[in-house]
Amino acid sequence: MYKILTFLSLSLIFLCGCDRSESVAQKPLAADSKIRAEANLVTSNTIIQADDSGWLSHGRTYSEQRHSPLQAINTKNVADLGLLWSYDLGTSRGIEATPIVHNGMMYVTSTWNIVHALDARTGKQIWQFDPVVDKEQAGKACCDAVNRGVAIWGDAVFTATIDGRLISLDAKTGAKNWDINTIDKTYPYTITGAPRIVKGKVLIGNGGAELGVRGYISAYDVENGNQLWRFYTVPGNPADGFENATMEMAAKTWTGKYWAAGGGGTAWDSMAYDPKLDLLYVGVGNGTPWNHAIRSPDGGDNLFLSSIVALRPDTGEYVWHYQTTPAESWDYTATQHMILADLKIDGVMRNVIMQAPKNGFFYVLDRATGEFISAKNFVPVTWATHIDETTGRPVETPEARFVGKAPNMQLPGPLGAHNWHPMSYSPDTGLVYIPAQEAPHAFVHQEDYKNTNGFWNTGTEFGDLPNDKATIKALKSMLKGRLLAWDPIAQKAAWTVEHQGPWNGGVLSTSGGLVFQGTADAHFGAYDALTGEQKWRFYTQTGVVAAPITYELDGEQFVAIASGWGGSYVLSSAGVFPTGSQANVGRVLVFKLGAKNALPPLLVDNFETPEPPKMLEVSDETLAKGARAFANNCLVCHGALAYSSGLIPNLRYSAITSSKQAWKAVVIEGALAQQGMPNFSKRFDAETAEAIRAYVISVANSE
Repeated sequence: MYKILTFLSLSLIFLCGCDRSESVAQKPLAADSKIRAEANLVTSNTIIQADDSGWLSHGRTYSEQRHSPLQAINTKNVADLGLLWSYDLGTSRGIEATPIVHNGMMYVTSTWNIVHALDARTGKQIWQFDPVVDKEQAGKACCDAVNRGVAIWGDAVFTATIDGRLISLDAKTGAKNWDINTIDKTYPYTITGAPRIVKGKVLIGNGGAELGVRGYISAYDVENGNQLWRFYTVPGNPADGFENATMEMAAKTWTGKYWAAGGGGTAWDSMAYDPKLDLLYVGVGNGTPWNHAIRSPDGGDNLFLSSIVALRPDTGEYVWHYQTTPAESWDYTATQHMILADLKIDGVMRNVIMQAPKNGFFYVLDRATGEFISAKNFVPVTWATHIDETTGRPVETPEARFVGKAPNMQLPGPLGAHNWHPMSYSPDTGLVYIPAQEAPHAFVHQEDYKNTNGFWNTGTEFGDLPNDKATIKALKSMLKGRLLAWDPIAQKAAWTVEHQGPWNGGVLSTSGGLVFQGTADAHFGAYDALTGEQKWRFYTQTGVVAAPITYELDGEQFVAIASGWGGSYVLSSAGVFPTGSQANVGRVLVFKLGAKNALPPLLVDNFETPEPPKMLEVSDETLAKGARAFANNCLVCHGALAYSSGLIPNLRYSAITSSKQAWKAVVIEGALAQQGMPNFSKRFDAETAEAIRAYVISVANSE
């Protein structure tokens, strides 16, 4: 049974007046005349003041509320919203970017970090920049060749690439200003997150915890790319000395030779900034390996895994932390979207930071001190009963720690109760709108674990699912996704909208009383922010995972979304649990009232399923060996039962699968490394590779 359950996880301010509608208004940091003089440049002032004409930062403002005060499009007229223009990105794989809009220009990224600069009124391409990334790095990315967009500052656009570079471009022409490397390329680091810029410093972390790295976040000078500081999120080898007293303190919460596998703790996505407190907040991820019993065998909380960490942006100096999941063992990252707001709690105005991380609990903390205020589960949770109000620590269930225990279903699984897809907060309603989900998993201790740098190192067993329709139907019924309106003060749901499954898009709220969200089943919708009633819906042809934005030009309000089906759940599950999304139709879609344009018609699919390769004459033991190796190494990209998502080659019918020599050349010799297919020679031998081929052929012939 654990194989079924395991599959589900993978297949599956104060703010200085950041928004007009936020509760605490602060004085501008400079005189109005200076702001007007800087109108064509993006600075701290322009991000803090955040006029309605653009979308200047990843979460619109430093608060990351993703709420717009625009209200020309509202509950009364949103039914008249129509497509104004669309721009073809040339692919649907991994479109997770939030568009940035400034001075009538839109900047958005597509697969392989290609930056597109568009006229925000018409969709006409102004320029395009291809950083020509090393596609071999895709094999070192846990969760598809994705990225979440650019940042803008001054007259430059900044993009971070999957192969670890940070690049500055001229915002008007796309010409390169500078291009620097931010990683040690001997380790499997990747970058998928969007940069943030605070006080002239470009901030970026990285990914790779599953594959064996030590996490950090760095600051670079916007003018020249010089590194200004680096904060490591987990300690290194004590024998090498510690970078600072903070790392020495953190090391006391680790045991064993944790540094041999890197430790993990990558800061791969969320950040927020409070200009009043001058604090930068960073979300930190999971450990290497996931399994705490292997990673830190004599116990310990393992700081700063699964934590929110507050730093001084000028120096990277540590101020405070809060750990959502001490001794993390389930891939319960705290890299999920963080929001700053001012809430009246028990009659007192509190300056808070809010997060709904993977572990299923919604947290409200004091953002000046990290003090725990409250937390309640926003989805069903089985690993902990509650968060202790005195200690702020979870109270775990007896079954949560899985070493030496029989497999049991656990919620959430590694996909999380809420993943990277951004949520939003409306000061108008006082509600947080969360793209929530349920995707259970059975964690199983890996008895023969050996760390292999550059490959999945979880210390847990992944299991492929049985290949029968009844089981697949039963599993699909356990996968759920919803738009959840959450009251952060009362810590309870205000309303929910159920979707067809998990992995739905990020959220935008507006003072027009609306909440916008795209969904996995290829739609983009608008909902009443107070009731959840659906007010409008548009067929996007491909699934939407990115978050929408809104902006105003020439007195008109526009709504934009980048569409394109991709990410970890899609690669591992879409072939088994199709959503109706089409591949290779990723686009930027822009809407306004009264527009009536249509998307180009989908191409007719005349594909005829070929005959699978001829069955190999191998033993049941060989097939079992191949099935286990496939689940632990190949499933995350090539899908359960080798069903293709449509985004990468279908192994069931590939000519490579038919040939022992071609299979070996690709899997063991790295013939397709530059197309993102890893070389597995350091992971397993040719005999195991051939067993995997036999397994793939067997499932292809089993229908």
